[in-house]
Amino acid sequence: MGTSWKLADHPKLPKGKMVAVVVLDGWGETSPDKYNCIHSAPDKWRLLKAHGTAVGLPTDDDMGNSEVGHNALGAGRIYAQGAKLVDLALSSGKIFDDEGFNYIKQCFANNTLHLIGLMSDGGVHSRLDQLQLLLKGASEHGAKKIRIHVLTDGRDVLDGSSVTHAETLEKDLSELRGKGIDAKIASGGGRMYVTMDRYENDWQVVKRGWDAQVLGEASNKFKNAVEAIKKLREAPNANDQYLPPFVIVDDGGKAVGPIVDGDAVVTFNFRADRMTMLAQALENEKFDKFDRVRMPKIRYAGMLQYDGELKLPSHYLVSPPLIERTSGEYLVNNGIRTFACSETVKFGHVTFFWNGNRSGCFNSEKEEYVEIPSDSGITFNVKPKMKSLEIGEKAHMVGHTGDIEATIIGCKAADEAVKTILDAVEKVGGIYIVTADHGNAEDMVKRDKKGEPLVGKDGKVPVAVGGPGLAGGVKFRKDVPNGGLANVAATVMNLHGFVAPNDYETTLIEVVA
Repeated sequence: MGTSWKLADHPKLPKGKMVAVVVLDGWGETSPDKYNCIHSAPDKWRLLKAHGTAVGLPTDDDMGNSEVGHNALGAGRIYAQGAKLVDLALSSGKIFDDEGFNYIKQCFANNTLHLIGLMSDGGVHSRLDQLQLLLKGASEHGAKKIRIHVLTDGRDVLDGSSVTHAETLEKDLSELRGKGIDAKIASGGGRMYVTMDRYENDWQVVKRGWDAQVLGEASNKFKNAVEAIKKLREAPNANDQYLPPFVIVDDGGKAVGPIVDGDAVVTFNFRADRMTMLAQALENEKFDKFDRVRMPKIRYAGMLQYDGELKLPSHYLVSPPLIERTSGEYLVNNGIRTFACSETVKFGHVTFFWNGNRSGCFNSEKEEYVEIPSDSGITFNVKPKMKSLEIGEKAHMVGHTGDIEATIIGCKAADEAVKTILDAVEKVGGIYIVTADHGNAEDMVKRDKKGEPLVGKDGKVPVAVGGPGLAGGVKFRKDVPNGGLANVAATVMNLHGFVAPNDYETTLIEVVA
């Protein structure tokens, strides 16, 4: 039987109101009087969980991010995500049976398996225990020669912990060598200086990694990684984040693990934002961001797919969650027109991720997606407003026409942009719900001298509901104390005059007569 899309009518809330869903990217918990979206409705705001188990991550120590946040906002249910998906695939052994592993496995008989990623137990981009399980499983499934290219952390974990992590890894590799497997660390470097750039801010960071990992070239040469990290940390002001690239060489001074034709490569970070650039360099034939010198013919897979819209990389060890029956699909099938708008770097979040990792429209006649081009080559800390005002203006124009009854807007929002949208809601007698996808945006939050976030540590984001179209007596429920982002979808359905499906997370609102 197919899905029954018909939603029941809400017994107390009317249909036909324009509903604007405004998502502030990375807008964590803070004082309620600071932003108009909350200040304008002081009796109609509360906090939502936007991290950890509330968005499908393994524990509440795990930070939320844009992808899992928008999945939860659109799906209305909680799906295993990121690290948790990888944990499940590794613990069950499923990862070693799936297409991605079988793709790279074809290189094992005669060539090297390379593993590139962050050597850390921080759980934000990668986890050391996952790397250890991947190493063990790969060796049990035919990998005879393994080379690891480590990136030291010091950002998500204490500076200096890289030495202990390297010692742990070397112990595992020594045990593998005792079993006849040629397993070694081949290169390394600090995450902020080698490989892990993001948003195409500085391709030289990726090039430094490429030179060490692929070409086997770096001015710093050592016999083993523990010695390398200890020695490089002795330099003035040195720290794990910014260690220069190094390669491990044999007694003859030759690099022990450059990437060559026929090899397999896995980037084992599960978080996408600092792996997509290397993925491009490893996979794109027409790559032109820096001179790769040589492009080895390899089989490459990511731990996960890092960009669902660009299909990057084309092979991955763990598939994204299959999310069906999203709120967007329900609303379209119940006659609600939708408009989604954001700038390029977040456009996929309010479309692809919101719609359950699905490209395109459910019904192009009822949906309009507008992408505002991002400025290329400019980092967000240089231009923190990004395209907030343009997004706000576009939403205002659409909202003011009154033609669109439901507005789903993702915006990296400054206060003026939110006000612009709320003005449009006011003029058409609509309803707004303002929230965020996660708190504690890494490059926009104040940090102490150790780089630790000063706010939003508990991973909560605000949510406000209001507007002239909101029926009287609508209040936040007090019996959903642990509500999270996945509760927003049912709330939006209620505001459109529908009851959410039974398996959706509970609505945040009730109507008190």
